[in-house]
Amino acid sequence: MSGDGKGDGSEPDGADPGAADLTHTDESGEAQMVDVGDKPDTARRAVARGTIRLRSETVDAVRDNAVDKGDVLATARIGAIQAVKHTWETIPMCHQIPITNVDTDFALGDDGIELTVAVETTGKTGCEMEALEGATTGLNVVWDMVKSAEKDADGDYPETGIESVEVVEKTKRPLE
Repeated sequence: MSGDGKGDGSEPDGADPGAADLTHTDESGEAQMVDVGDKPDTARRAVARGTIRLRSETVDAVRDNAVDKGDVLATARIGAIQAVKHTWETIPMCHQIPITNVDTDFALGDDGIELTVAVETTGKTGCEMEALEGATTGLNVVWDMVKSAEKDADGDYPETGIESVEVVEKTKRPLE
């Protein structure tokens, strides 16, 4: 196997033929970071979105900035941005990339909050993992901020859940 992730069929004896398509393992199956050094720099953008289901009373408290712990959305925004900036430290084999912009947008519904995180970079690899980390961490921060309001009498969270986290946009364009 060439280790270039191109799946050229030159696997060593006994190697898994499907392993030729794996870009995060070397010839012996050990984890490795993909070499992006020869790729050209491009302008890249990724957007991820997710939702946290909450009791309607909790959403109202967030909307009215009446949660005991403080401003839920401001805190979640900071958490999302911090997560974007530190993705390379938490996702194995993820490159540290120069983040040029992060936008967060919260949409409060009747029984939940949707968070959209847009990340931009100029570099050799994409930023969708950063957008996903921002969305999931931002939603986790919302949960942390409102958990006392969401707990039932047994200390459980029967109406609370994070769902539908997905990449909704991924673009790249040559630098001008």
